[in-house]
Amino acid sequence: MTEETAPADDMDLAASADGQSADGQTADGHTDSGPEGPSVEALQAEIAALKEQILRYAADGENLRRRTEREMNDARAFAIQKFAKDLFGVSDNLSRALQSMPREGLEGAIQNLVLGIEMTEKELSGAFERNGVKRVDPARGDKFDPHQHQAMMEQDDLEVSPGCVIQVFAPGYELFGRVVRPAMVVVASKASGSADPSAAAEAYGQTGSEAGAAVDRKA
Repeated sequence: MTEETAPADDMDLAASADGQSADGQTADGHTDSGPEGPSVEALQAEIAALKEQILRYAADGENLRRRTEREMNDARAFAIQKFAKDLFGVSDNLSRALQSMPREGLEGAIQNLVLGIEMTEKELSGAFERNGVKRVDPARGDKFDPHQHQAMMEQDDLEVSPGCVIQVFAPGYELFGRVVRPAMVVVASKASGSADPSAAAEAYGQTGSEAGAAVDRKA
């Protein structure tokens, strides 16, 4: 029984060998290429997705760097803000002392005292600037800036236009561009700049007729 089956198996192997040539072609002439890989379109789409992901990661990294730098600057500014505020009063007192002292006829110890106060104030101002503290000291006639100035009172002044600074009570200070203390100033009133009330009204955008029209004539 086994001897009869063996020749049949040999015949099947021979038929299989005849059905496929040595170069991998089948009997009907088609080439056996094996399993197919991803298409070109699929590879291009994957490359585009990877590029977009890389750009997104780069943008996130840049935003993180900027945010970290800003937070470090804020932390550094807040760290010295309280200390700087405590020194503002010292600077004010030195300035008032120099303003109250005479500049002529000084001799001996008094002259040395004035010179020492001037050097101390100069050194303190230099320390402020080196640490990012900028002095806000508007001049007479400068326009009032509500972001940097604080109006302590209003006065009439024929030489200064309405809404401008007449006098500075105390200078202000900025820390890295942020106002720590506004400058305390005296502001010219609406009637300033001219003795003619109609001119003051025009300075605030009113004409003479409009100003007269506002008068209650029924009384």
